[in-house]
Amino acid sequence: MRLVVAATAPFGAAVLDGLAARHEIELLVTRPDRPQGRGRKLAAPPAKERALELGIPVAQPERLEAAPGEAGTVVVCAYGVLIPAPLLEDRLWLNVHPSLLPRWRGPAPVERALMAGDTETGVTIHRTTAELDAGPIAAQRAFPVAPGDDAGAVYERSAALAVDLLDEVLRGPAFVPQPEGGVTYAAKLTPSDRELDWSRPPDELLNRVRALSPHIGARGEVLGRRMTVWRARPAGPEAELVAGGIELLEVQPEWRRRMAAAEFLRGLR
Repeated sequence: MRLVVAATAPFGAAVLDGLAARHEIELLVTRPDRPQGRGRKLAAPPAKERALELGIPVAQPERLEAAPGEAGTVVVCAYGVLIPAPLLEDRLWLNVHPSLLPRWRGPAPVERALMAGDTETGVTIHRTTAELDAGPIAAQRAFPVAPGDDAGAVYERSAALAVDLLDEVLRGPAFVPQPEGGVTYAAKLTPSDRELDWSRPPDELLNRVRALSPHIGARGEVLGRRMTVWRARPAGPEAELVAGGIELLEVQPEWRRRMAAAEFLRGLR
């Protein structure tokens, strides 16, 4: 099937990659390049980088003012740009959302699900509407979340599942309204969401670490040093680097590279 894809973030890039192996992608619509990193160099969105590797044409409007491309279906996945209501009536817009809607509507569904300690999540394909992630559902499938899964693992599983679900939906979409009950919102992540308060329960700390790994990381002060914590687990009797009742496995002190906790401790000695 011929499709237009609207995507920006790594999750969107992964879904684009899967769709390109099965369908003709007429166009990728993504956000404009932005300054990133310490040097504030202009960088392309992950979805654009993957589209260029695949030879897919790319459009990067600051705002959508006209329907993109000519394909009758637009797949939206981690795009991050408001789609004007009149454009939604022009053709079929299908949104890929990595949660079991109506739970965790909003921009950070995977991270909020992990922070909340959810043991199950999934993917929903729904019609894009003016109300955020509230459109009628075409397909939905759940999968378990293991205690050791971080956001990277959940996003990877979600992308593969999304491509399979889209194949089913594209053959003949049928929609049912979302349930009115059980609505929760996955608010955008803020700097305060990254902070580790070592007085909180260990399970809560572990959930925050895995929710923010491997993309932005949770942060806290350990042995008098400010650092990002990338991996952790419940503290056992043989644990070497412990904070808040959890064992830190991989850390990144400020202005330094990522390293195993054992290497960090050797540097202190």
